[in-house]
Amino acid sequence: MDEYPGSGVGLGSAGGGWRNTLRNLKTFSSLKNRVYRLYFGAMVFQMAAMNMQMFARSLLVYRLTGSAAILGSTAVANAVPMLLLSLYGGVIADRVQKKYVVLIGHAASAVASLGVALALTTGYLSVEHEGSWWILIVASAFQGAIMGLTMPSREAIIREIVTSEQLLNAISLSTMGMNALRLFAPALTGILIGAFDFKAVYYTMTGLYLGAVFFMALLPQTSKIVTGGLSPLEGIKAGFQYLRRETTVLFVLAFVLLSIVLSQPYALLMPIFCDDILKCGEEGMGFLLSVSGIGAVVGSLTLASLPNKKRGLMMLGSSLLLSLALTAFSFSTTWNASLALIVFVGLGQSGQMTLAGTLIQYYVDPAYLGRVMSILMMQFGFISFSTFAAGLLAEAVGVQWAVGGFAMGLILLSVLVFAFVPRLRNLD
Repeated sequence: MDEYPGSGVGLGSAGGGWRNTLRNLKTFSSLKNRVYRLYFGAMVFQMAAMNMQMFARSLLVYRLTGSAAILGSTAVANAVPMLLLSLYGGVIADRVQKKYVVLIGHAASAVASLGVALALTTGYLSVEHEGSWWILIVASAFQGAIMGLTMPSREAIIREIVTSEQLLNAISLSTMGMNALRLFAPALTGILIGAFDFKAVYYTMTGLYLGAVFFMALLPQTSKIVTGGLSPLEGIKAGFQYLRRETTVLFVLAFVLLSIVLSQPYALLMPIFCDDILKCGEEGMGFLLSVSGIGAVVGSLTLASLPNKKRGLMMLGSSLLLSLALTAFSFSTTWNASLALIVFVGLGQSGQMTLAGTLIQYYVDPAYLGRVMSILMMQFGFISFSTFAAGLLAEAVGVQWAVGGFAMGLILLSVLVFAFVPRLRNLD
């Protein structure tokens, strides 16, 4: 597991003051590891594309249909294959070279983005062709299948690159990279849509996925290939049996998945907030999502600098902060207030996900890590279903009460777990 932690290429040299400072900062210690830097590069390109996709696809669907229900249906199309295939993705992650699984996934994502770009370029995917939004449903389902099969490998590979003591730092830096992209990717997406239409976004996404392929191809092999043994179904069953024995890990998984279901629909329903409530359009939506990354980056950098103490308590505190800020954001009707509140949404979201991922990777037996991470990665499927439910609820009572009601449920969950589940509260 710790084969690579000493493999970092020197970042500093005589006379290189800023490099020596970087070397001495614990905040960036994982970046001294050459293999982690390659992983980080691939992750940055992939997540840049995914951030652009989340923004562009949801806005494009809403512009084509004007329906919150169809917007939610796109999310469900993404969720179904993800949920069906994620557990198999976990078995794959525990048996084969994770590098190749992730590399193939990036290449397949590039193909999917290119397909949508060509449909937009030819003019088939447009308001003039009623019902042409089915292409986005198919692309969403294809992306869900890719994520289900590859995300467990992408997450589990971190533990094969860095030491156990570096996990919080490495995962925090990865989260920081993802969140930094939230500062730029949505704003860039809004600008591209305004200047060149949606097709420019999808061509850009294709190039970004190819960049991720390049970095992942340079990554050395990190895991052992397991041949023979249990069938895939037996491997999945063994993973659930492991969770039944390791109740602490099970509790962390259950809490974070419930938290995600209650907190995440706001992001995919953001076009409704921006078009119907804040009246800020696509550029305003891009700016709003970018500003949410400010709090997320601050949270990630803070966690990267902290020791491995009181991580369970910090996870619960992050969840409570997220739920309070999201409740207030849901009912805000002014631009300035929404802009301020979204910073705290990003801060709480970053803390919750980073700490939950670190605790799981820290406490799970490496032989089961891929299968356990596959369950955590099912969060993306659960987000899609909760977004669909929130979309239907928004049609009935309005988007503010739909998202705000979910957020208030998270407040209740966080308080109850803090008060009655000391096992999570006391985790280091």
